[in-house]
Amino acid sequence: MDKKFKNLKAWMFEDDKGNLTLAQKPNLPIVIWAVARLLQFVFTNGTFATLLETISFGALFTWAWLELFKGDTPFRRIVGFVVITATIYSKIQ
Repeated sequence: MDKKFKNLKAWMFEDDKGNLTLAQKPNLPIVIWAVARLLQFVFTNGTFATLLETISFGALFTWAWLELFKGDTPFRRIVGFVVITATIYSKIQ
């Protein structure tokens, strides 16, 4: 059982080189999303707020899409799927 868990852990969280890849430094889409979200606390009304919301959605969607299809590990692809699903759901509810 312990060996199966180690194999599952390696498959789920390690890249092809055996490196643990739970997190990485933020890439451009996630930085753009974070900045846009922070600015939405300052600019809450008007055209600029709408623009920030659109940029925020697009950046997070892009990040999730990249993780879903190009993530290094199954864990990161699952996170991409969850985020893209939640992002779309937030727009259609």
